[in-house]
Amino acid sequence: MKKRNEKEKTKKKNHQLSLHQRNALEGYLFLAPWLVGLALFTLFPVVYSVILSMSDVQMDPTGIKTRFVGLQWYREAFTLDTTFPVSLLDTMKFVLLSTPMIVVSALLLALLLNGKFRGRSVFRGVFFLPVVIISGPVIQELLTTRAAAVIHPESFIIYDFIASLPVVLSAPLLYIFDNIVLILWFSGVQVVLFLAGLQKIGQPIREAASIDGASPWQMFWKIDLPFLKSLILLNTIYTLVQLSAFSSNEVNQEVVNKMTLVGKTYGYSAALSWIYFACMLLVIGAAFLVLRDRKEKAK
Repeated sequence: MKKRNEKEKTKKKNHQLSLHQRNALEGYLFLAPWLVGLALFTLFPVVYSVILSMSDVQMDPTGIKTRFVGLQWYREAFTLDTTFPVSLLDTMKFVLLSTPMIVVSALLLALLLNGKFRGRSVFRGVFFLPVVIISGPVIQELLTTRAAAVIHPESFIIYDFIASLPVVLSAPLLYIFDNIVLILWFSGVQVVLFLAGLQKIGQPIREAASIDGASPWQMFWKIDLPFLKSLILLNTIYTLVQLSAFSSNEVNQEVVNKMTLVGKTYGYSAALSWIYFACMLLVIGAAFLVLRDRKEKAK
């Protein structure tokens, strides 16, 4: 009788989903609407753009006609085009320099906004406000009028001091001076995610660390930073995608401007888009390999 009861219990356990499996199932259910939308509205344009990138597109009264040309546009992008390689390099520099600045700035702002002080809800709203009103024309106006930079930074003593440092140290810091508004403008979502992560850290952990004599600096390195590791990876990838899709960056402008080139209608721009996508995919893959949690991988 006991053996029979034990067998029934083991069967029930086998049929019950583990906590990890239930969480995974819930995650897939939340993703399902997006996956359906991706399959219905995005998959076909993506596949069609690959076809266009390998075709000579002709427009006539009867419709669009394509003639397969293979990798011709991809070769011409690097051999005949004098502007695209330069724009691609400048855009990659912009993305690679801006991403760590934005993530670090968002983390520092989240640490400040997580403190207890009067009016912190207002300040949180102020830092998230640019996300609400962000648009291509607004950002473009900020860039063209130099409103995204510190006004006359050379008038500050600290600017002269930073400029006198070796290039390895001065270049990133001077970049912050020149793009401080832009960096803060793109930090809104990241600040919210870091705030959510910081608020999930239990207060008893901090109190225990404080009783043991840990300073705020030590608590940041030993408690906050390890706990926020997964969010740092998430925010880094989000920022890379956000900046790469920025409508005013040089590559995206190249793609738009060359859509109607005579003899290269749509096909050449599609090829430029896929070259840019491949470069960004490599950068995102490298970021994932560097920032992933190796302990979880080992398990």
